[in-house]
Order: sequence, then C-alpha cells, then structure tokens
Amino acid sequence: MQKNNLQQYFPMIRTRNELLREIGASPSLKTLFNTLKPERQQEFLNFCSGVKGVRLLYDSFFKAVMDPDRDPSRLSNFLSLLLQREVTVVSVLSNEGQIMPDTLVVMDLIVRLEDGSITTVEVQRYGYAFPGQRAACYSADMLLRQYKQKRDQASANGTRMNYRSLRPVYTIVLYEFSPAEFHAYPGDYVHRFHQVSNTGLEMDLLEEYIFVPLDILKEIVQNNGIRNQLEAWLAFFCMDEPEWVLKLSENYPMFRTMYEEIYEMCRNLEGVMQMYSKELRELDSNTVQYMIDQMQEDLNRKDAELSQKDTQLNQQYVLLSHKDNQLSQKDAQLSQKDAQLSQKENLIAELQNQIQEMKKLLAENPDL
Repeated sequence: MQKNNLQQYFPMIRTRNELLREIGASPSLKTLFNTLKPERQQEFLNFCSGVKGVRLLYDSFFKAVMDPDRDPSRLSNFLSLLLQREVTVVSVLSNEGQIMPDTLVVMDLIVRLEDGSITTVEVQRYGYAFPGQRAACYSADMLLRQYKQKRDQASANGTRMNYRSLRPVYTIVLYEFSPAEFHAYPGDYVHRFHQVSNTGLEMDLLEEYIFVPLDILKEIVQNNGIRNQLEAWLAFFCMDEPEWVLKLSENYPMFRTMYEEIYEMCRNLEGVMQMYSKELRELDSNTVQYMIDQMQEDLNRKDAELSQKDTQLNQQYVLLSHKDNQLSQKDAQLSQKDAQLSQKENLIAELQNQIQEMKKLLAENPDL
C-alpha cells in the first residue's frame, strides 16, 4: 500500500480525472467550481481525490462528524477525555434560547450532559476572533440560559428558584491558529481555567473554560507521535496529511469509520462544493475582518504613541517655560544688581572726587 495514497485505503474516493469529468458535465457544478480561486480549486480536488485529507476544522465537516444526533458517543468520548471525567451527551441545544444578542453569541455546538451541565465546543481559525472576553460572554449566556429554564420550571411548579440546582457550564475553544500568548507555553496544548479564591476557600462558581491551541498540538505530535486518545482526537481534527490519516485509521478504528463517512460525503460533489464554497466565503470574511481589526489596532497604537509623545512634548514645553521664567527672574535680579553696583560705583567716584577736592584745598591753605 502506498502510504500517501488514501484512495487505496478508502476505495470510495474518486480520482482527480473522474471529479473533473463530473464537474465538466454539469453546468451548475462548473459554474460553482469556476467561482473558486485556483488555489481553492486545487484544495477541493485534493481532498476529494485523497491527495490530502479533509480539513475537519471546516465547520460543516466538523458538525457532520461530531453531530450528537447521529452518534452521541463520539462527542461524549471526546468531551470525557477533555473534561477528565466520564460524561454523556444527552441533547443538542439550539441558539434560539440564547440571552445575548445574535450578533455576539452564536455558538458552534452546544450540548447538555447527563448531569445537566452545559458545554459549548467552538472551532476558531484565528485566535484573535475568540479572546477571553468573548469566552466569558459565551459562558455567561449558557449560565443565564440554564437559570432562565430553572426559573421558569420553578414558576410553573409554584416553587421557589433553587440556585443550587444550577449545573456547571463549560466553554471549550479549539484554535487552529492560537493567540500569541499561548506560544509562551510550547509544551502545553490544553489550558484549563476556573475561578479560585486568594485564600483557598472553595465555592462552586459554575463557569469553567478549556482552550486548545491545535497549532501547538501539531508540533508536539509531529515531534513525539500520538501518545494518547485525546491527542488522537485533536490530530484527527487538525492534521490532514495522508500519512497521519492512515496512522489514525490503522491505530484507532473509530477514526477510519469517520473518514469513510467523510469520503462518502465527498461523493456528493455538488453538496460538498456548496458547503466548501460557503466555508470559504465565511473564511474570507473573517480574514478581511481580521485585517481590518489589525489595521485598527495599529492605528490605535500609533494614536496612543502620538498622544504620549504630545504629552511628553507638552511636559517638556512646560519645563522649558518654567526654566525660561527662572532665567528671566535671574536676569531681572542680575539687572537689579548691576544697577545697584552702578549706583555704588557712581557714589564711590563722587566720594573720591570730594576727597581730591579736600586734599587740594588743604594743600592750598595749610593753615586750615
């Protein structure tokens, strides 16, 4: 078996020529294909023909594979490994009940676990788009959503709302390209956050966060191999090189089943191309927004630098003005002293003249 030939391992994969013939025979497919940039056309043909693996971080592929309505065991297994305890996904929650405005909180995949706790799994291409502040908003939305449900149930039953009935909420974020601060920890690919006190006192404050920088995970796996099942899951999400697809398929049979499902999806060429085109539009939009945000940050930083320089110049101007005032005062004092010295010199000269006159008078009149 050729290790770089996924078609031999997954016989449902079609060749590049077969794909191009189908595209050429369908006016709608051909039109849609021609809207893609050449490099995107190449990427599409590569993953449909098995030259490369499918990018599972595309939202549509991720949701299709991890959809709990189709197979809840997959997401349950992944979350159990990530949360470090056995959990079972019991239902998928929609975004319709969210508390925050739609423009702010639109969760990728939000589920309820068997103990009533709520978890959202977010897949983000660029880390800038999902900072800690946004994670806190998502967490608050899930907590308020649960509170509203409990409050409404208590009201319907004629009982009081019991805050102790609220269960934890977990915000899980997978970064394809993680924020810069994560790269200060090159040996860590899972970061867990929860609220703690300064004294060691423990209280159940419900909100927990897990951030996974997949770019760091890739480097670790490429250097050390896949060492456990969690690393296998994360590699499945982010590594599309054929050799890794084959390693996962051979060492973890459940991933082979998932790859087979994905390549069966790819046989529906029009459906996959429409899905891919939509993903690219969103990706391009996010990239443009990222560039705008970066430019705005640069402008804000330059404005702050200019403002700081203006403040420093003003401070220097005030300091110089103060020194000028001091010099002016000293000049005035020196001028006053010069005038006093001039007066004294004139007085001395006058006294000397008087002495000379007296000496002359005594010389002319010795009898005086």
